[in-house]
Amino acid sequence: MPFTDLGLSDKVLQAVSAAGYTEPTPIQAQAIPHVLARRDVLGIAQTGTGKTAAFTLPMLTLLESGRARARMPRTLILEPTRELAAQVEENFERYGTNHKLNVALIIGGVSFADQDAKLTRGTDVLIATPGRLLDHFERGKLLLTGVELLVIDEADRMLDMGFIPDIERIVKMVPFTRQTLFFSATMPPEIERLADMFLHNPERVEVARPASTAETIVQRLVATGSEGHTKRERLRRLIRGAEELKNGIIFCNRKRDVAQLQKSLVSHGFAAAALHGDMDQRARMAALDAFRSGEMPLLVASDVAARGLDIPAVSHVFNFDVPHHPEDYVHRIGRTGRAGRAGHAFTLVSRSDGRSLQAIEALIGQQIAWMDGDLASLPEESDEAEPRSRHRGGRSGGTERRTRGKGAGEARGESRPRRSGGQRERGESAPRAQESRTHEPRVHEPAARVAEASPPREMRAKERREPEGDTPIGLGSHVPAFLLRPAPVKKER
Repeated sequence: MPFTDLGLSDKVLQAVSAAGYTEPTPIQAQAIPHVLARRDVLGIAQTGTGKTAAFTLPMLTLLESGRARARMPRTLILEPTRELAAQVEENFERYGTNHKLNVALIIGGVSFADQDAKLTRGTDVLIATPGRLLDHFERGKLLLTGVELLVIDEADRMLDMGFIPDIERIVKMVPFTRQTLFFSATMPPEIERLADMFLHNPERVEVARPASTAETIVQRLVATGSEGHTKRERLRRLIRGAEELKNGIIFCNRKRDVAQLQKSLVSHGFAAAALHGDMDQRARMAALDAFRSGEMPLLVASDVAARGLDIPAVSHVFNFDVPHHPEDYVHRIGRTGRAGRAGHAFTLVSRSDGRSLQAIEALIGQQIAWMDGDLASLPEESDEAEPRSRHRGGRSGGTERRTRGKGAGEARGESRPRRSGGQRERGESAPRAQESRTHEPRVHEPAARVAEASPPREMRAKERREPEGDTPIGLGSHVPAFLLRPAPVKKER
């Protein structure tokens, strides 16, 4: 079915043809007619199937009639991340070349003044992240009573990022008669509940089984040790030996691991950029631009790059960490193999990742093949580091409790001179401490001196008590010194 059969306007068809597209994807072919008929749509499709154009193209057709008013956008598109919001803006610029529409991008990391200026001029399409949108609303710079069409994109990602309370608040601000488009790659029970709450008799468009992966992606598991340096070395060998590697995205679970891994790759001669949520907006966009242009063939990223980023020519995806949530695996490897292209996805798996791997295979409904042997082929990891970790922790482990209160030499197993019978006389504590300090590091001298010189707790408590048989009068023997001073007497004149 060509685009000309979907009911799009001539201006939109000209822009689509200029972009080089002739036939719509399944999600586009099924969703666009319902959007043009002003029906609510629940769209479910795996990443890389063209969901963004499925609502961008009909929106451009619907917006050809009418005009924008100051601070009252006509349509609202909610995205979970800044990168996705900027990508949707690029789609409107590409397909809206024949339209004179005002498109405003409201995201964090950008000046409020510039965004306020766009809202004041009037906005046909408002693309925003929930947090920054609410900031403008609370400042009194934005009204949502004129929204005719609401798009909630990547709804499952909104759930993962904790945006659902903000989404519910925003939906209450827009008119009840609006048209709502709800798109997601996965449909957990929480998302189904929200769809029932936000949509009115929606048309369900499902072109792929929820949480399925593209058949054009070759998936492999790579067995590796759990130590950081071991995983980094295994990743480097994997990158060097990868066939047809043009570029690749390397995903980590934690933001600090993203920075550490990127520095490690650069130090070993790889051209790699980093992308995570703690970076400012300018640095994030610079990293994405360098990756898109090929200046940086490797992008080390957190899950902020896992949802919806449209970089069509990504040849490889490497999961440095197995994702904790199985849905994230689907989104991560969906960055490759897009639009029918071939892709490769490698996941580094250690012995501690067994449960997460089982959840992923259960979600996608298939067993992922191993490369060069499974976990049983790994050598046994040494447990020598475990006692050291207990000493460093200082709070757990029986070894640390047994050595508490001893000098540093005894804690390491060194011998110390003792009196026969294992007892020390009270008067010998200071000389004994001086003798033991000659065999101990200087940094432990204060702790050893305090431990040797301090009397036991029971003895200190006994000294504080009054002698038996005497009834204390007033404050007893603990009269403060200032009460014992003689009071000055003034002489009468």
